[in-house]
Amino acid sequence: MDVPISNMPEYTVSEISGAVKRTLETTFGRIRIRGELTEVKKYPSGHIYLSLKDEAAKLSGIVWRNAVPRLGMVPENGVEVIATGRISAFAERSSYQLIIERLEYAGAGALLARIEMIRQRLTAEGVFDAGRKQKLPGLPRVIGVVTSERGAVIQDIRTTIARRFPRTILVWPVPVQGEGAAGRIAAAIAGFDAMPTAGDPPRPDVLIVARGGGSLEDLMAFNEEIVVRAAAACRIPLISAVGHETDTTLIDFVSDRRAPTPTAAAEMAIPARSDLVADLGHKGSRLISALNRMTQEQRLRLSRVERGLPDLPALLGSARQRLDDRAERAVLALPALVARRRMLLTATERRLPDPHRLTAAAAGMLRDQTLRLFMAAPGLVTSRRSGLDLMSHRLVTAMHRTVAAARGRTERLTARVTTTTLRFAVREAHAHLSGLSARLESASPLAILQRGYVLVTDPAGLPVISAAAVKPGARLRLRFGDGQVDAVAQGGSKSRPPAAQERLDL
Repeated sequence: MDVPISNMPEYTVSEISGAVKRTLETTFGRIRIRGELTEVKKYPSGHIYLSLKDEAAKLSGIVWRNAVPRLGMVPENGVEVIATGRISAFAERSSYQLIIERLEYAGAGALLARIEMIRQRLTAEGVFDAGRKQKLPGLPRVIGVVTSERGAVIQDIRTTIARRFPRTILVWPVPVQGEGAAGRIAAAIAGFDAMPTAGDPPRPDVLIVARGGGSLEDLMAFNEEIVVRAAAACRIPLISAVGHETDTTLIDFVSDRRAPTPTAAAEMAIPARSDLVADLGHKGSRLISALNRMTQEQRLRLSRVERGLPDLPALLGSARQRLDDRAERAVLALPALVARRRMLLTATERRLPDPHRLTAAAAGMLRDQTLRLFMAAPGLVTSRRSGLDLMSHRLVTAMHRTVAAARGRTERLTARVTTTTLRFAVREAHAHLSGLSARLESASPLAILQRGYVLVTDPAGLPVISAAAVKPGARLRLRFGDGQVDAVAQGGSKSRPPAAQERLDL
């Protein structure tokens, strides 16, 4: 069978793959491609594999490990970017791919979409909850600042703090935009938070993260998730002051306070000394007014209580009167008690039998028995008489001893009661006499004479109480407080005017 002859050249698979690769690399060279990132995956080798897609097609891409640090951003699914690199072919799979050297966000829309995506994810995790916010200290000792060491931001913060209330400032310089800025900012926040409280230098009491104004791309470092999470984990109260008043970044949502400008952040962090002095003076005035008001209220309350108290002198007088009455009754009661006891003892003594009568009765009975016994038995009479005489003697002795003991107890009880009664009566009488002496002294006319008055009496010592009773030429005796003087009356007082009152010649 004849083999057809063709003038078309033959190529191997390797030749065709190489030709395609050279054609792609020669034709396109270094290019920029716009698309949405998808299928992003980082391998343990450090390479990143991904795809760029639009509405109609998809292009594979790869980022070599040595290019990852210079990539410019962290690739994420769903973000629209502009990839810079070169087209190449992978001969083993007969596919072409983009070797990516740099990634950029594709305009403000892509940046806002990525920011919104991060915000929604962190909101779902509760990172932006208001309950996580901390209260700023009233007067911090040390203020930490995370910003660029070059620029007007740090100068504004220093000037404002020095003007309001000079405090210690610790600056952690970081780049605020560009490649690696987000990581440096997050590391600075974590570094301040890890400082010991009593270290040298000590940990700041409040933290300011600040940057001047700029475009959305310039502020993108403060929208990175690593910065937001570092601010959320910081135990130091944090004030964010990124951009101008109209600029908003994700760190503003997680910070404890947001300031529109770095200067405003410094004013939030530290109060003005003059305001503190004025507030202290105002509070001091209010405190003094409150104390005066409380004192006045307590004084009025004390006055009302004082009016409600009973008359103490009257109560004391009533108590003294009751005491005098009880003392007088006691003085009268003790003699009466002694008299009743004496009468009782006398009645008891009267009821006791007379020893002599008892002895006589016993002797009569003994005589009768003796006679009977004598009549019955003379010998027995003699013996019984001796025994009866002995018993009679003993009975008489016992009766006398009993009566003497009873009389002694009676006399001792009477003497004791009488002595106690007399002592108490004398003491009460002395006290009563002292009270009467004081009252008599206060009412004595001699005490009145010590105040300039004169007691007028006649030669017999009778008081003269009326001017009509004084006759002309009558002799009078004038008693002063320190002595007496004799005088003679020289006229009456009824018919003469006041200017012609009688004159006494002393």
